[in-house]
Amino acid sequence: MHITLTNTSTAEIAASLVHGQELYSLATGRVLTLLVEASVDDDLDSILLSIREATRVHPARVLVVIRGSASAPTSLDADIVLTAEEGASEMVVMHLRGELVSHLDAVVTPLLLPDTPIVAWWPTSAPTRPAESPLGVFAQRRITNTRREVSGNTLLKLSSGYTPGDSDMIWSRITLWRGIVASALDRNPTASITAVRIVGAADNPSVDIAAGWLASCLDVEVVRLPAEEPSAIIRNVPITELQITREDGVIAVTVVDERSVRISSPGLPDSYVAMTARTDAECLAEELRHLDPDTAYARALGGLVHVTAP
Repeated sequence: MHITLTNTSTAEIAASLVHGQELYSLATGRVLTLLVEASVDDDLDSILLSIREATRVHPARVLVVIRGSASAPTSLDADIVLTAEEGASEMVVMHLRGELVSHLDAVVTPLLLPDTPIVAWWPTSAPTRPAESPLGVFAQRRITNTRREVSGNTLLKLSSGYTPGDSDMIWSRITLWRGIVASALDRNPTASITAVRIVGAADNPSVDIAAGWLASCLDVEVVRLPAEEPSAIIRNVPITELQITREDGVIAVTVVDERSVRISSPGLPDSYVAMTARTDAECLAEELRHLDPDTAYARALGGLVHVTAP
């Protein structure tokens, strides 16, 4: 069921959702409300595809607010989708113009599900302090995606504006890599660590947050170096090499190609593990599985002060 409403109101949107609930039993299994803020200049098709894929395992009411021109006449258009093909039980895509662009909170308030968790996602540009933003004030979990707006102060923005409940997809992009590193360290967990060196794409904040995670977990200074030659491998798997020096030798986790990494440990033969780049949909689905504050992410941000970049 697909309903298009032009120059509408939140009351009409809410009434249409109630009508859809009466017709489609699939709308009754929602476990959360997902708020998504985007701009009319964003790749909306890609964003909506990521939402559909991520919510297949997390049925939700998804409210997408798309900011148009603030100088245009005030209006609200909406597309409501209720079909078995959608991952979300309900998706409302709202195009805002004029004064409504500055009142996102007033637009979504009448449409929030009662007594369910609320998650906010910014797939491209994000506010400096997500918890204080018009949508973030509703949410117990706030997910940003700074990979889409890489700049020299990306990590500074994340750490200075952090509130428990915040997380960024630069963190979930390296979940598989972190698991590989933890497994390599567990082979001899009692050996003392003397140095850590991480190499990766110079402009990818996932490398920096990985360095912060290592510094916080291992309680050592971490040296972060840029990869010498950008390549397709770096674009897909930004952390190209990790060396952890211990009293028994060096543990190395090295990218071999776009699909695998090599693990070298003292006294053991090399092993190879499959690992590919994660999509926005995969990262969003992971974030939606954990509605409590991500304390590991918070510690990784705190560990950035122990990362050096010669």
